[in-house]
Amino acid sequence: MQIQGQFVDIPNREIYTVSLSVADGKITQLEKIAADPSLPFIMPGFIDAHVHVESSMLVPAEFARLAVVHGTVATISDPHEIANVCGMQGVEYMIENGKQVTFKFYFGAPSCVPATLFETAGGEINAADVENLMARPEIHYLAEMMNWPGTVNRDELVMEKIRISQKYGKPIDGHAPGLKGELAEKYVNAGPSTDHECFTHEEALGKIKLGMKIAIREGSAAKNFEALIDLIDEFPDHIMFCSDDKHPDNLAVSHINELAARAVARGKDIFHVLQAACLNPIAHYSMNVGQLREGDPADLILVKDLKDFQVISTYINGKKVAENGKTLIQPIKNRIINNFNTSLKKPEDFRLKAKGSNVRIIEALDGQLITPKISGEILIKEGFAESNPAEDILKITVVNRYQDAPPALAFIKNFGLKTGAIASSVGHDSHNIIAVGIDDESICKAVNLIIQAKGGVSAVSGDQEEILPLPVGGIMSASDGYEVAAAYTRIDKLAKEMGATLHSPFMTLSFMALLVIPDLKLSDKGLFNGKNFAFEKVFFADY
Repeated sequence: MQIQGQFVDIPNREIYTVSLSVADGKITQLEKIAADPSLPFIMPGFIDAHVHVESSMLVPAEFARLAVVHGTVATISDPHEIANVCGMQGVEYMIENGKQVTFKFYFGAPSCVPATLFETAGGEINAADVENLMARPEIHYLAEMMNWPGTVNRDELVMEKIRISQKYGKPIDGHAPGLKGELAEKYVNAGPSTDHECFTHEEALGKIKLGMKIAIREGSAAKNFEALIDLIDEFPDHIMFCSDDKHPDNLAVSHINELAARAVARGKDIFHVLQAACLNPIAHYSMNVGQLREGDPADLILVKDLKDFQVISTYINGKKVAENGKTLIQPIKNRIINNFNTSLKKPEDFRLKAKGSNVRIIEALDGQLITPKISGEILIKEGFAESNPAEDILKITVVNRYQDAPPALAFIKNFGLKTGAIASSVGHDSHNIIAVGIDDESICKAVNLIIQAKGGVSAVSGDQEEILPLPVGGIMSASDGYEVAAAYTRIDKLAKEMGATLHSPFMTLSFMALLVIPDLKLSDKGLFNGKNFAFEKVFFADY
């Protein structure tokens, strides 16, 4: 096979016309030919430097079908979502499912399963499991070390997992939101070499100076591109792009190509941008992904221009996997695994006896995972605490999905619902059921829809009830990715018709139980302060 085009030589900062020859999945020759500006540009494929495939609500084989359309050829994938649900069986599922399609999934060994001891998870990955995984060629790194207090304080279990990774010569991903100064230095010195959690320029700069690589994140909920992109001017060797968590409707539209386009639109150097988007992850993770050199795997894309990066075709190992906006990866039959064992609930299960009207409140911020701790007034009716929609203070619950237990209850601001409730069994990291709503009856209906389906996202407004089933681990669908994206778009639209003001209400909802991100979150065991790693009371009077 031969491909002619304008060759984007990133290391040498040149663009020239070539005839590229491919045989047996590899580039065999790069021959310069007469300049022809009418030809498309040939460049390396895009790489998502940190993503939880499960957050697309698609199994890996379906994720790949959508991603290749946007020129993505590989991902650095942390399977800790399914590991929190199904343990080692879940990690095995992701590896085996991903092998069935032409795409380069680079999976890591989950480092923090369960994420904390302050919630109920369905699986555990201990040090022996990490050793087992690290010995496998399919596992390429230790996934994000979220237990930053344990890392900073050299907790023995944390350090054992880090030592195992170092023994196998595999990199360690970081997760240290907000860490600066001495704490950041202690964290980096323990072994983590990347971070995707930076949300200020100052924080990211400090970590770069400590030697870290920074993955600029722009997902469906957390959006840090604007705050961090200027770092690429001075530190192009230290920057990568990632989505972290990307819902199916967003993945159907764009992926890392969108970040490259936005960076170029901001006036960033094209070669710096493509180094971050295409090459830096290969070097950091020792990926067997082509860099457009003779002898490399023929992983490449053709694009119309170097401004919008509209993808004409995508090749992986010399095989064309996407063309003109259509995936060429054929769907496969995906098997189902799950771990769901809780009974249907009653409205009275979500009643909360009032101990005053002044409460601690989780403040959801659009485009951020951090949730400041604020206070406000809720309504009291017949002795029970209720939502205060006029002040946009709504009841939130987390329901243990692995066993029957009383729901945890608290209050949250900024969801904007005026009617009904929304719920999801995608609830990082333990993936219990999480719901926000106006009243107990609606919350109960939304939760029960998910229990009946053994996983999904739901919305309830009066007599209107919608659910997108997610039967694989309660967090992924085995169905066609484009159909899932369309179904998600419909339920997202319903949530916004109910008053939701957030850009991605279900994605934001899924992070409201993520205890390792400060300040306030809610686990199935209660309201939790992520700054001091301790539970808090909902009512100020309850002391």
